[in-house]
Amino acid sequence: MGKTIAIFNQKGGVGKTATAVNLAASISTKKKRVLLVDIDPQGNASGGLGIDKAQLESTVYDLLLGGEKDPKAIIQNTSMANLDILPSNYDLAGAEIELVNQEKREFCLKEALSPIKDDYDYIFIDCPPTLGLLSLNALTAADSVLIPIQCEYYALEGVSDLVNTIKLIKSGSNPDLEVQGIVLTMYDRRTNLSVEVVREVKKHFEDKLYASLIPRNIRIAEAPGYGQPICAYDPFSKGARSYMNLAKEFIKKEEK
Repeated sequence: MGKTIAIFNQKGGVGKTATAVNLAASISTKKKRVLLVDIDPQGNASGGLGIDKAQLESTVYDLLLGGEKDPKAIIQNTSMANLDILPSNYDLAGAEIELVNQEKREFCLKEALSPIKDDYDYIFIDCPPTLGLLSLNALTAADSVLIPIQCEYYALEGVSDLVNTIKLIKSGSNPDLEVQGIVLTMYDRRTNLSVEVVREVKKHFEDKLYASLIPRNIRIAEAPGYGQPICAYDPFSKGARSYMNLAKEFIKKEEK
């Protein structure tokens, strides 16, 4: 059975979608079947993989609230051989309100993904940067949560809230949820601040911290504009190498 990983941080601007897209794509180059579920109404993960959000006839919204029961009717191929996507666009923006009246509302995504979980080695969910019903659905559907933290001044601000959120999910809708790991993003070795943030995160989460650091890199920022993950857009860039190293580390830990 495949493993489902939610990529989540309640704080915005931490490289969450970049990590979702580029880690999923990098792992797919290792002969792993990967599905990326875009459950953020902004649909940035979809756009980052070359999906024309304006032309979508159906999205993850239709799985959650539109009556569509077959995720295979919505899943789209990407330019990467082993990477598929369940896309999203602004149609999902009203889902937070509409889900309120749904029975077992926090389990909608888990039920929607259950028919295809065995079709993939890994299913990654790109969450919105808020703890609403969409993120709650993602965390309920997931086996684990991967947390990107940026190497910035406010990096650790809110991390305790995030840890408490995971504890609440474990005590409620998903008692088996575990922390997959923590990825440090926007790292700049030239600054004392980045070095200090790495030191502080190691102090609190050493056993969960990935050794691979994602640098602040212009090529990572450029790639979504071309509808490509960094490993396709510029495979020899520092950003591509860092996500490839993270993919190798991720797979190695999973296969222990």
